[in-house]
Amino acid sequence: MPSDASPFLRHLTDCNTASPEGKRSPLSLGGVPSGWLAPELFTRMEAAGFGTRDKGFNVPHPAKLEALGETLAEEGFYKSHHELFDVCTDMDQPIVGRIDRGALPLFGFVATGVHMNGLVRKADGLYLWTGRRAANKRLDPSKLDHLVAGGMPAGHTPREALVKEAAEEASIPAALAEQAVQAGRLVYALDRPEGLRRDILYCYDLYLPESFEPTAADGEVESFALLPLSEAYRIVRDTDAFKFNVNLVLIDLFLRTGLIDPRSTQGMALRTGLDRGLSPVSPGQSVILQAE
Repeated sequence: MPSDASPFLRHLTDCNTASPEGKRSPLSLGGVPSGWLAPELFTRMEAAGFGTRDKGFNVPHPAKLEALGETLAEEGFYKSHHELFDVCTDMDQPIVGRIDRGALPLFGFVATGVHMNGLVRKADGLYLWTGRRAANKRLDPSKLDHLVAGGMPAGHTPREALVKEAAEEASIPAALAEQAVQAGRLVYALDRPEGLRRDILYCYDLYLPESFEPTAADGEVESFALLPLSEAYRIVRDTDAFKFNVNLVLIDLFLRTGLIDPRSTQGMALRTGLDRGLSPVSPGQSVILQAE
């Protein structure tokens, strides 16, 4: 039976804590508003002639972001991931540059990731494959996670990133991963220890055979478990055991499968919050505000 949606709203609130008011300063790329600069970079960016903390900052040549990011890592402002991500001024806007993944939260740039629900149909209902993040992970160690999830490296489409992550995280052959169906696109913006996360998540469903057994290939997953979807529902409803953004992707799945009534007032509020974000700096908000 569809259940009350209110316990799930806290996860959306927790993932949308970012506000334009506060310690950060607006950042533009080539004169186009694009992010929110972290206070620890104010003095460094002022010295480089990129603006001031009071009036805001602008990087006039976004193509030089990669080199800037490398320099900031060398100077100790963040720890490089040695993985480049494409940079856009906002959701659905052209790529203007690229920068190390670890620098994205410091600049408050939009970042893109992929999450896949690994699903199994059994006689007694729908099951979900989950992974437990390794204890030595830099972010969210030991939290429950999706079977496949990861960021979208520079030059990749969401599907290409999904196929790459599926092979690396769960040893899923490309031919099987290609069968995944895109089910949604979620946005949020929150303050995290690593900085401002303004994320777009492309969500996929992949129905796997009962005989499938995932195998960790890159050491980022400690173990896998196949749970009844009703148990995943209970965990999201009652706990914070899942990594913060996994909760959102699972709430989307619960709405689509009817475990949360999508026609209820709170179900519709969840749907809007997932698709548009609750933070005024969520990806796409500037486009929405212009349209309205």
